[in-house]
Amino acid sequence: MKYLRFLLGLMCLLFINPFSFLCAQVSSDHATISTDSVVNTDSVQMSLETVYRLADQESKVIRISEQSLHAAQEAVRQAKNNILPELSIDLSGSYIGDAYLMSRGFSTSGMTEVILPGLGPQQVSNGRQPSPHWGNMLSVQATQVIYSGGALTAGVEMAKIGEQIAELDVRKNRQEVRFMLTGFYLDMVRLLNQLEVIDVHIALTHEVLQQMQAKERAGVVLHNDLTRYELQLKQLELTRIQLQDALSVIRHQLQTALHQPSNQIIMPDTAAVAQAYMRLENSLSELAWQNTATDKNITIRQAQAVSEMSKQQVRLTRAASIPTIAAIIKNELFGPYTTDLIPVNANVNAWFVGIGIHYDLGSAWKNHRAIRQSKAESEKSKTEVELVREQVNNQIHAAYVSFLTSFTEVDTDQKQVELADENYAVVEKRYNHDLALLTDLLDASGIKLQADMALVNARVNLLYNYYKLRYLTHSL
Repeated sequence: MKYLRFLLGLMCLLFINPFSFLCAQVSSDHATISTDSVVNTDSVQMSLETVYRLADQESKVIRISEQSLHAAQEAVRQAKNNILPELSIDLSGSYIGDAYLMSRGFSTSGMTEVILPGLGPQQVSNGRQPSPHWGNMLSVQATQVIYSGGALTAGVEMAKIGEQIAELDVRKNRQEVRFMLTGFYLDMVRLLNQLEVIDVHIALTHEVLQQMQAKERAGVVLHNDLTRYELQLKQLELTRIQLQDALSVIRHQLQTALHQPSNQIIMPDTAAVAQAYMRLENSLSELAWQNTATDKNITIRQAQAVSEMSKQQVRLTRAASIPTIAAIIKNELFGPYTTDLIPVNANVNAWFVGIGIHYDLGSAWKNHRAIRQSKAESEKSKTEVELVREQVNNQIHAAYVSFLTSFTEVDTDQKQVELADENYAVVEKRYNHDLALLTDLLDASGIKLQADMALVNARVNLLYNYYKLRYLTHSL
């Protein structure tokens, strides 16, 4: 009965703290991440909050979305700049060639009657007309849009909504990265607990083998029985190696996502995981989860932002059918004056202030279809918001039902473990008194192992379903 007391003691420790780990590193040399260039490894215990904080700092997915947010912020500044006055300056220097006066028949010979100011009709010889050769021009013009039919305002609002969508993308990517890392983290918890269960069964099998070897030496047990139990031990050892390999893969994925050194062994925070598990009984009701999703779910908020952008697009499309009014101030300095037939070798300065109106007449019969299209897109976006709400509602309901089912699975697997322990104790006692076959003991041992593993999986699944609810409500 010594090994039975040893087994019950270890299992009690496991059940008191559902996520207790071995104090030392549970993996052997086969399980550690090692290369020829890495000699020393450090074990670092991390809580989920620490993992989240590192992911916010190191994740390239989050960093790319933050860069997109920065670009969207610059787009808002650019849209606001479109409201400011436009100022243009033109400066040029030129060489002016001689003009040629020609008759209506394009002949450079003969005379042409020209009316000169103050002189009346004059006869001027056709041909080359000497003129100043060096010209200059300086023009300064300022334009301020007074009315654009709402186009500029709509452009600013659309840029702001784009910034809001980019910010929501950052938050959504952060939630997705955190949920992915939560899966890695809980997989580590599951594998470490399964390794602990396997270690318990390996220790139990070793004790049984020692007793059977003593009985074999006494001639009570056949060597064939001993061989069958040794085969079970080898199978347990193989399972342990497979679990260690899976743990190595998961740990590497977590380290890569967090950009941590390869020689650093990440271990889950046992106390934090146990506390989170204990708090599950006081979790929110489905109605509370649904209300949280309505307020915080980023997918819903993004759909609402897209719907608002489509409204602004309707305003922008309408603006194309409305005249644009702008105030204009212009000052020109140019020379020489060559507009008349006789050039004046002097600088001329002229300025004006006025109102300019631009209207695309073709928009009166072309733009109405674009307006109808933008309105249809706006109605579609409103419907998409309702669809997203329905989808999130269904996801929350399904996740909450799975969450409640997980409690039942844990209770059921806990009871199965108790029954498997009792069954193994009875079969072991009967086998010791030659009232049961070795196959019965092996079957009882297999049932017990299966029940222990199922309980570990059920507890981790319960935690996973809880964090899935938090992910769907985007409250990780």
